[in-house]
Amino acid sequence: MKHLILISTILLGLASATPAFANDGDKAALKPAKLSAAERADVVRIESYLNDLKSVGANFLQVNESGALRHGAISIQRPGKMRVVYDPPDKDFIVADGSFVNIWDDEMKQQTSVPVGSSIAEFILRENIKLSGDIVITRYARYPAKIELSLVSAKEPGDGELTLIFEDRPLKLRQWRVLDPQGRTTGVNLENAHEGVTFPENTFVFISPNLGKSGKSTNASQVN
Repeated sequence: MKHLILISTILLGLASATPAFANDGDKAALKPAKLSAAERADVVRIESYLNDLKSVGANFLQVNESGALRHGAISIQRPGKMRVVYDPPDKDFIVADGSFVNIWDDEMKQQTSVPVGSSIAEFILRENIKLSGDIVITRYARYPAKIELSLVSAKEPGDGELTLIFEDRPLKLRQWRVLDPQGRTTGVNLENAHEGVTFPENTFVFISPNLGKSGKSTNASQVN
C-alpha cells in the first residue's frame, strides 16, 4: 500500500543489490556480515554518532527504481518524532509524534496511523540506537569517503532491508536506501542538512486536513 511504502521509504531512506533475506521472510536466510576489527570499530563510531544525533533538518530528494523524483523537507527529533512534507503540488505528509506515525494520503483524502517501530527503517527514531540485537548488519562497505551499512530486522528479515550511507571524517548521514518485501528499491538523499536543530513546538503535531468543526478527524484509519 502507498502509505506503507512512504513509511519505509522516508524513515531512513532504502537497498542492497542482493537481499540477505528470502521473499517469504525465512529467518534461516538471514546472513549477518562478517566484520573485521576495523569494521567493528566503524560500527561503534556510527552507533555513537547516531545516538548523539538528537535532531536534524534537511531537504531531501526521493528516487524510486523507475526514476520518479519527489522533493521535500524532513525534520527528525529523537526519540520518536519526525515530520516529512513533500514539495507542491504533492500534498502528502507524514508526522511521527512519539507514539504513532501518522500519514496523510492526499489522493485518497485519508489519514492512516501506525505505531512507531512498525518498520525496520524507524529504528533511527529510537531513544537508544543499537546496531545489534534485534537489528542485524547484513552488509558493510567502505569507500574512500563513505561507509555503507545494510540492516534488517532479526525477527522479521523478510520485512525489508535498510542501507544507511555516511560521509566519513567527519561522519555524517547523507543517504539511505530501502529494499521493500516486493523487491522495490527507493533512495533518499539528504540535502542542506543541519544537525542540532530546534524546531517549533507544533512541528510534530499531526493535524488532519479533514479536521472539521467538531474537532474530530474524519476518514481516519489505524493499522495495528
